[in-house]
Amino acid sequence: MRKIMLLLVCVLLAMPVVGQTTLNAAGATFPYPIYSKWFSEYHKLHSEAQVNYQSIGSGGGIRQVTAGTVDFGASDMPMTDKQLQEAKTKILNIPTVLGADVPAYNIPGVTGEIKFTPEALAGIFLGRISKWNDKAITSANPGVSLPDKEIIVVHRSDGSGTTFIWTDYLSKVSPEWKSQVGSDTSVKWPVGMGGKGNEGVAGFIRQLPGSIGYVELIYAVQNKIPYGSVGNSAGAFVKASLESVTAAAASAPKMPPDFRVSITNAPGKDAYPISSFTWLLIPAQSKDPAKGKILADFLNWMVTDGQKMTSELSYAPLPENVVAKVKEAIKQVK
Repeated sequence: MRKIMLLLVCVLLAMPVVGQTTLNAAGATFPYPIYSKWFSEYHKLHSEAQVNYQSIGSGGGIRQVTAGTVDFGASDMPMTDKQLQEAKTKILNIPTVLGADVPAYNIPGVTGEIKFTPEALAGIFLGRISKWNDKAITSANPGVSLPDKEIIVVHRSDGSGTTFIWTDYLSKVSPEWKSQVGSDTSVKWPVGMGGKGNEGVAGFIRQLPGSIGYVELIYAVQNKIPYGSVGNSAGAFVKASLESVTAAAASAPKMPPDFRVSITNAPGKDAYPISSFTWLLIPAQSKDPAKGKILADFLNWMVTDGQKMTSELSYAPLPENVVAKVKEAIKQVK
């Protein structure tokens, strides 16, 4: 009898989980820490639903959801009119959380916070400012001993919403940047070296003395990389935080019905200027009705219980008025 029971247990363990539905998704690395948390927590509540998310960058997420090779995508740049027209089905841009790009650096002998004017950041990434003791940087940092050392610029090598946020900001504060480089998930960089993903850029900054790059806030926090405050449109130097990102959303333009909005260089005096929403790219009509039902349920959970998990990972939750609008939009998902 014991042998029979052991055999039955082995057979049961070997059987696949009945009713398990896996949703495949791909895209942004910017929100990956919170998405990973959400998908794990949702699976604990709904063991029949599993999300397989590939953190490949916003460009990849847009391409794959456009081609219909994933159940949903993710991007830190809302899809353009052209991209939405090219998609095989109607795609909804659903905002999920708020985050920030930060100027992270590795300056030998300097551990304190560096203040960056918009002009200094544009000059560094244009290659016009090449030394850490350039007057454009030292003038905003009296009392800080900045070295006569070459600046190593690090940027993303892959198509990236983090890049879109950074270049969208630089295009608003620097006419030269706007005309010469512009804003997109991928641009032709005037200077610098590329790292893959937020992880790759953070890794290079940690390894290279004299380097500066842009990463999503949580990657600087988790890797213990110093990051600076940035001069905003009101003339105040503000460091990225939950409060300053929330302030940017509050003072930014009114949220349009399709949620495609930019909040970089927001006008509020407390606003961190390189803030952004990030979006899930959701087909309104799933190929599989079972997946559509799970996706709609997950999205409703995400904008309620899921929002309570954001702050521990350095993301700001969606404003209440945006949550209400998102709940209405989710009704389209089938």
